[in-house]
Amino acid sequence: MPRTDSPDPLAAALSRLPALQSLDAAARAEWAGHFKLQAARAGDTLAAPGQLASRLWLLLSGSVNLLAPARAGLVTLQPGALFGHGAPPFNDAAHWSAQAGSDCELAWLAAADVMALCAAQPLVGCHLAPAHTSATELSQPNLLTTPVRALLKREPITVPPTISIREAAQLMCERRVSSVLIVEREHLFGLVTDRDLRNRALAAGLDSARPIHEIATIAPFSIAINSPAFDAQLLMARHNIHHVPVLDGQRVAGMITATDLAEQHSTSAVFLVGDVYRQTEIEGLARVAARVKQLQQNLAAAGASAYSSGHIITAVTDALTCRLLQLGEARFGAAPLDYAWVAAGSQARNEQSAKTDQDNGLILDDRYDEAEHGSYFKQLTRFVCDGLDTCGYVHCPGEMMAMTDRWRQPRRRWLQYFRGWTQEPEPKALMLTCVFFDMRCIAGRAELMDGLRREVLAQTRGNGIFLAHMVANALTHRPPLGLFGGISVARSGEHRGTIDLKHSGIVPIVDLARVYALAGGHEAVNTHERLLVAADSQEISERGAHDLRDALEFLAALRIRHQAWQIARGVAADNFLALDELSNFERSQLKDAFDVVQTLQDVLTQRYGGARL
Repeated sequence: MPRTDSPDPLAAALSRLPALQSLDAAARAEWAGHFKLQAARAGDTLAAPGQLASRLWLLLSGSVNLLAPARAGLVTLQPGALFGHGAPPFNDAAHWSAQAGSDCELAWLAAADVMALCAAQPLVGCHLAPAHTSATELSQPNLLTTPVRALLKREPITVPPTISIREAAQLMCERRVSSVLIVEREHLFGLVTDRDLRNRALAAGLDSARPIHEIATIAPFSIAINSPAFDAQLLMARHNIHHVPVLDGQRVAGMITATDLAEQHSTSAVFLVGDVYRQTEIEGLARVAARVKQLQQNLAAAGASAYSSGHIITAVTDALTCRLLQLGEARFGAAPLDYAWVAAGSQARNEQSAKTDQDNGLILDDRYDEAEHGSYFKQLTRFVCDGLDTCGYVHCPGEMMAMTDRWRQPRRRWLQYFRGWTQEPEPKALMLTCVFFDMRCIAGRAELMDGLRREVLAQTRGNGIFLAHMVANALTHRPPLGLFGGISVARSGEHRGTIDLKHSGIVPIVDLARVYALAGGHEAVNTHERLLVAADSQEISERGAHDLRDALEFLAALRIRHQAWQIARGVAADNFLALDELSNFERSQLKDAFDVVQTLQDVLTQRYGGARL
């Protein structure tokens, strides 16, 4: 096949790539020196299914078609497009092939060269999101797909509950393990770690002849053997634990530790959360919180899904909130009555990114008396909200925070709020429903909130007038599509030439899923989970729910990658994406995602439009 000899088209194309614009001329020249040039005739196969990710391709002239027959996919790429390893189609290359759409010229890099160059120039890796920044990271299993079973290294070390503390310690020493599982009648009874031996036995002066169950964690958290390792990491991060028993049905199959997970992946929210709970001052918490930006960069570089990234990043926010409450109670004394600290908004939905403000509230036991208890809870909530602000979770501009008197109320008052919002759905009430219907208990007595949600859902299920108002409110956020279906960017202002990924893309999907949950009386809070449940109850078609989940994942992943790129360059993260950051392939997917959202917004408008009359 003929090959082109002139390097000029390649140099010109590389100079225009956003991925390389952070590099100086010498670094770009190094990249250019590794590319191989190739010419192709119309109809030539460039990569068969399963081969696309073996190279990173750059189209210099002509056109290339990416095809995925099983998914009815066809995208035509124009000059300047990157595709293949580390480029579109992200995380899905196995289903696509590449074919010359017309006579064309291309340049390509082998996957190993891409990884080596990204290792030398980490900023480039923020654009080539799924491409790991080192060969070592690439060889490590992905926690999102690796089952817990694959991480088990040995048979479980089990003991009966009657064995002595001394005998258990000797066994742990002999087997060189940091924990043992207590099993009775082939069922998991408890767990003892080296920390338990140190804190509950040795430091407490307990007689080592006493039975091991006296220092054990009874009925510990556990995980199923076929669960993804990510679920184990999330469980550890949420509960600040480092050992999780693995069950195969009811049988104890082994133990997985935080060290096992850290060995498999360089990003460990478990250890970040562990650092949170080791801090005794707000300044220390702020230093730990600053590492969340790096966590998001690592997750983006590892190709983690937006769904998984949201859960991991939110787990750190939860830990910071819980630790601030602990420090607050240490300073002001134990709470005089039960409360539930609740998160709202993206934290409640487990959908946070590195850039976010705080939305929260405090639900108090109905025994609350302002004269007797008001001063304590005002101090505590101010301490926590100010602490979160210091950690980078800025005060809510609308003051929807627990330190605000209105959002620090007994349960009976919260119930009045929700009843009022659903019975008289004026604009302010609808906005508050959107914020506080997405609630999740972070600390305290969860029952105070759980019962509240059930009572509210009983009023919204099938309430056509209220739902019609919610749909109208949701339509204030529309995808940025022009009159002829093209993507419209901001024409003026600070963010001219960009699209707002949050308010024009992600928020409309969140709003749709919330309407489905309110209509069906579903308690799910996470948007993906709401869409799954809504499809089961036929609030939305199964295909519609699937399309919305795909659109949400694509938009949220774009947002995470955009913010990771900004963080790497020392720029404040935001939600405003310039279209020239995207490939032709991504622009096509972006338009498809907006079309899906707009279509389903129109469906709800037709369903509930007449109910407001």
